[in-house]
Amino acid sequence: MKENMPRFNPERDREWRERLTRLQYHVTRESGTEPPNSGIYYMEEREGKYLCICCGNILFTSEMKYHSNCGWPAFHTEHPDAGIIRLEDNSFRMLRVEVRCGSCDAHLGHVFDDGPLQFGGERYCINSASIDFVQGENNDD
Repeated sequence: MKENMPRFNPERDREWRERLTRLQYHVTRESGTEPPNSGIYYMEEREGKYLCICCGNILFTSEMKYHSNCGWPAFHTEHPDAGIIRLEDNSFRMLRVEVRCGSCDAHLGHVFDDGPLQFGGERYCINSASIDFVQGENNDD
């Protein structure tokens, strides 16, 4: 796992507060979590790509998404260009692996080892508030 990036910059924080909704800010900048089964992309099935809501960095494509019944959008693999950062998370008296955008340090969610074995066994449990969906057939652009 990589070392954590600096998280607070007053000038940048002002920009995030102006650009993001209250929920998006809470999730991405304060490491919050949206309620289960509430995110707009939880049951999304269209073809397309998923980008970081803060910076537009590509994170996942629809081919990487699957229904895990965990209450949040689930992906078995990250996009090769995502550069997702993994950090140890000891909050709530449990050990988890937090995932953050490698481009802007936005909190995305967590990764667990209970995903589909044919894709490596990982499940990226991602907050809908941390991603933006762009519909389309060409997912590699």
